[in-house]
Amino acid sequence: MRPGLLLCLAVTLAAVGLTSLERYLTGSVWLETLVLAILLGAVVRAVWTPGPRFEAGIAFSARTLLEIAVVLLGASVSAATLSSLGVALVFGILALVALSVVVGFAIGRLLGLNTRMAVLIACGNAICGNSAIAAVAPVVGADGEEVATSIAFTAVLGVVVVLLLPLLGALLSMNGTQYGVLAGLTVYAVPQVLAAAAPFGPVATQTGTLVKLVRVLMLGPVILALSLLFRDRARPSVRPGLHRLLPWFIVGFLLMIGLRSMDLIPGTFLRPIAVTSGMLTVVSMAALGLQTDIRTVARASGRAVGAVTLSLGALIVLGVSLIRLLGI
Repeated sequence: MRPGLLLCLAVTLAAVGLTSLERYLTGSVWLETLVLAILLGAVVRAVWTPGPRFEAGIAFSARTLLEIAVVLLGASVSAATLSSLGVALVFGILALVALSVVVGFAIGRLLGLNTRMAVLIACGNAICGNSAIAAVAPVVGADGEEVATSIAFTAVLGVVVVLLLPLLGALLSMNGTQYGVLAGLTVYAVPQVLAAAAPFGPVATQTGTLVKLVRVLMLGPVILALSLLFRDRARPSVRPGLHRLLPWFIVGFLLMIGLRSMDLIPGTFLRPIAVTSGMLTVVSMAALGLQTDIRTVARASGRAVGAVTLSLGALIVLGVSLIRLLGI
């Protein structure tokens, strides 16, 4: 297992180095370390296919390390965080996420994507981008190429949204709270939410972060629902047991939320937990890149781009509609 782990770590370190160089040269980060890791892994795979002695370590990094990262992600959400938003907005966010998953899936299928790809793109757009795609992948049985394709185009569009969303907010004459809600509902990663919300001031930044965390909270229920749906598709003789219907990492994710809500996680641990979760996710993305044949990704690009773009457009429309409906 060691050779594969070391290879994934080497790709991860290279991605971290490129992120630092990007920040130094441009003053900001346009491509996150996670995205760079999967791209670098795919480039390595394109010029050299790792042999059998690397397979165990790469597989462990792509799945087990990712599941641990999802568990740790739960520490970023607490009951107090949710209550500060107000009951109506919290339930509105939950309903919007559920509807966005359904709409995104329908768009993907209409454009000819297979079921797994449609689910990955729908969940990535509706919940939390790369992290949601990576977490949903093992539940629906997606392979590395499908995950890489979904993440690649979701990541590119995520950067576009950060740049263009402030223009939409200004066009709609939104105040800080309204724009913060819109940013939290539509931007993928928390750092991207901060970047997108910053032009509208601290109120927008704080509101956007809270809304974003509520979207992250939906990761557990969505994965559980997908486990049940994909169980029903299987033949009776091969249907998974309870431990597969409720994956251990989702139990851990919900447990971490409970511990955070009861203040059983010391405040000094929260930052290290978040950093650890992020780094484990990057390592797992490096592993997925190493499992990816980039030529397959290229063949799927047209439909994937269309599905991601239309799904995100639908999410923005739903987000603006929710803001108007609740009178925020």
